[in-house]
Amino acid sequence: MIGLLCFIVAVLASPFKSKLRLEAENAVLRHQLIVLRRRLHGRVRLTNHDRWFFIRLYRWFPSILQAFTIIRPETLLRWHRAGFRFYWRWKSRPLGGRPPIDIELRVLIRRMSLENPLWGAPRIHGELLKLGFEVAQSSVAKYMVKRRGPSQGWRTFLCNHAPDIAAMDLFVVPTIGFDLLYAFVIVRLDRRDLVWINVTATPTAEWVARQITEAFPWNEAPRYMIRDRDRIYGSVVTRRLRAMGIRDRPITPASPWQNAFAERLIGSIRRECVDHVIVLGEAHLRRVLKSYADYYNNFRTHRSIKSHAILGGLQDHYARA
Repeated sequence: MIGLLCFIVAVLASPFKSKLRLEAENAVLRHQLIVLRRRLHGRVRLTNHDRWFFIRLYRWFPSILQAFTIIRPETLLRWHRAGFRFYWRWKSRPLGGRPPIDIELRVLIRRMSLENPLWGAPRIHGELLKLGFEVAQSSVAKYMVKRRGPSQGWRTFLCNHAPDIAAMDLFVVPTIGFDLLYAFVIVRLDRRDLVWINVTATPTAEWVARQITEAFPWNEAPRYMIRDRDRIYGSVVTRRLRAMGIRDRPITPASPWQNAFAERLIGSIRRECVDHVIVLGEAHLRRVLKSYADYYNNFRTHRSIKSHAILGGLQDHYARA
């Protein structure tokens, strides 16, 4: 009944349609019949010719969408948009011009931009020219890694400021007669160099201030000094630091992890040196610690083949033959 009503409405409206529009609708209906007759089993299979025919008629007569029965109108619209993209992609294809860049050079440009976030296209372009690569600066800018801005990260930020920071601390070493000797160490944070080490039986603020003066010449003093809140660091020490242009940075009470570099150095000295030696006296301990300081600063982190024993065989120094 609904189909009959639709047919009657179409017949009544046909006199008001143009002849070309009627011909277009008839062509669409005839072609749909051809497609249905071509089907063997299953769903309807449309070829690229069928799609091109329907899209061309739709561009000329958009109102023929009502005449489609084997496909949905949104399917035809999707075909039309895809054809539009393919057409303009074909129109915009390169017809020559600049030769393409090798994949190895593109990888090198990306690597240089990642490893040097502060370098721009002119700097990378100059480095490539020095390496013998003939490439335009615009091509370098095209293949660089895009980022919002240079970000060095917290690790890089702290490493950049480490050369201006030092730390100091005291630790106790017992002697053969059960007396206590006090060893004083100063370490720089950038290379973890053991700047100064000395021993005393009676530590005072004046003695600590003198050690700081001897450890840093006036042109090599760090900007900041990290220390704990031991009472040995009295007003004499703070005035000496201020006079040398060093800013005093005491850690939080009962927080030795805030002076981690000095604490780790002391742990290494204990594990690798003084825990294996019975200290006979102040001169003996000073001699042992000076020998360990020379090993720590010059040989401790090196790996190689040939070895030389130091500190009486406690530690080995390796060097290539």
